[in-house]
Amino acid sequence: MIETTFLIIGGGPAGASLACFLSAHHFKGLLIDADSGTTRTPKAHITNPAALECLRDIGLEEAAKHDGMPKTHMLHYRWGHDMAGEEYARVHSWGNHPEQKGQYEEVTPCAPIDLPQTLLEPILIQRAIASGWTVRYDSTFQRFERKSPTSRIISTIQDNLTGQTYQISSKYLFGCDGARSTIMRQLEIPLLRQPGQGLAFNILVDVDLSKHIEPRMGNLHVCLTPEIEHPPWGFAAIARVIKPWNQWIFIVLPQPGYDDFTTIPSHEAIEQRMRQWIGDDSLPFSILNVSKWLINEIVAERYSDGNVFCLGDAVHRHPPVNGLGSNTCIQDAWNLAWKAAYVEYQQAGPRLLDSFSLERQPIGAGVVQRANQGLRNQGPVMEALGMTGATVEERVRQYAELSAATEAGRIRRKRLQEGVRHVIHEVCAIGIEMNQRYRSKAIYLSDEFAPQGSLPADPILTHEVTTYPGSRVPHAWLNKSVPGQQISTIDLAGHECFVLLTGIGGEEWIRAARKYVLKTGIILKAYSIGWRQDYEDVYGDWARKREIEEDGCVLLRPDRVVCWRSMMVRRDCFDALYRVMQSILDGGPAAWEEVVGMDTA
Repeated sequence: MIETTFLIIGGGPAGASLACFLSAHHFKGLLIDADSGTTRTPKAHITNPAALECLRDIGLEEAAKHDGMPKTHMLHYRWGHDMAGEEYARVHSWGNHPEQKGQYEEVTPCAPIDLPQTLLEPILIQRAIASGWTVRYDSTFQRFERKSPTSRIISTIQDNLTGQTYQISSKYLFGCDGARSTIMRQLEIPLLRQPGQGLAFNILVDVDLSKHIEPRMGNLHVCLTPEIEHPPWGFAAIARVIKPWNQWIFIVLPQPGYDDFTTIPSHEAIEQRMRQWIGDDSLPFSILNVSKWLINEIVAERYSDGNVFCLGDAVHRHPPVNGLGSNTCIQDAWNLAWKAAYVEYQQAGPRLLDSFSLERQPIGAGVVQRANQGLRNQGPVMEALGMTGATVEERVRQYAELSAATEAGRIRRKRLQEGVRHVIHEVCAIGIEMNQRYRSKAIYLSDEFAPQGSLPADPILTHEVTTYPGSRVPHAWLNKSVPGQQISTIDLAGHECFVLLTGIGGEEWIRAARKYVLKTGIILKAYSIGWRQDYEDVYGDWARKREIEEDGCVLLRPDRVVCWRSMMVRRDCFDALYRVMQSILDGGPAAWEEVVGMDTA
């Protein structure tokens, strides 16, 4: 019997990042994966600012940026006949739109990158191993047993190389085992399903498209051929760059209603369709891999059961639209890791872990809905381009209307422009990435005078900057009075501990935080921001975003989420801070009577 505190099943973005985040809290454990190594297929690729902020906290942002493509390579999302031929339309994407550049830079110090999962997973796994985690590939999780929802868990694992089985005893079990999660099936957690949108194919291709990319720079290209009698499995394709600019994956969407879930097209049929989508017969290409997948719209009703927690694709399954998949997996792990660490260090009560599902399940449900709606939003563009006509002749006729100086042509052109503009919700969705509002007992709302207001008019495109408890801490650049390397409020927060931010007149909050550390042993860092304080608000951005008085305070959890704020200084700073921390940490490490009334010196 192998003994460990933490057992993670699955080495994808959810499992691998969870191991990294737990290692930042100085915990080691076991990670088991059925594959022979990190993934060999690109799968997810967009890494958005919300996920990069998590990796930034543990020093992995630079490694991700080094291996990924920068925002300048992600300039456009475009529609065309093929990769080399005529273009139909384009939009700026991933923060490159002139109207959105400022918002991206305003709300986060991180810029989106294109980092295929084949490159992301090794970064995470290498960090986990270097931090003392044991990673076992070729090992299939079969089942677990436990006497009660809080007792130790006995997991049975099969070594795929020898066929032998062995057992692992763990205090916690984390199901990061993907869309066919064995752990989810054993827990019998209900899945909330919407009708799927059918089948899709991934075709991985080596083809050097460098000479065609410079005038149409971007990482996503929709290929639509209305005048061609296409096979039912090959209705349209979204070409996504893997290695600039000589390796691509073509995400193939079958004709609406296509339901042959068993047959993969022949190599000859795929090759012929690929020639049409590449559009340049002078370019040699080779097909490396073909796979198929279902377009799901599924989210789990809850994410945990006692000391078993599920995250990532095990609990939310959706198409890769909006680039939300691996990013949501990483943020699931980010939310869970600090809570598990605080409970295991006995700095929090076990009920703190109940907040994981309460906070992340609504986020997962929203992501699943948004990703599927993003795919549906392609419909109006395809219809305007004539792709939905029943015959080649009808499609050609509809497409020709776009060039006609007629009322029908005007209407069709307008529909195309409106459809294209709406797809911005897929590729400039800083709001859906960052507008995460948490509600649980790990968020303290009793001192708020009013409920949080509604989200922005377009919560997909616009991020709500606020310190209302349950929101991410606003980003603002700070400096010292003698200018040096600037630092973001994002970087003051996190790093495995609670952080309190105050300003001029908030000295009592600083003293209260120090006293709390002395009396409980829980690390709580405190900084004053303002004129000649610990950090200077050089641009005045923090003053504009903090929503409290200078002498008030904002309390941040280790995951940089605002968990409480006081609008101004109080006569009972320490008592208030202590009560809030006890509430958030489900009782914390010390009873109230042990510290109440103690000297604040």
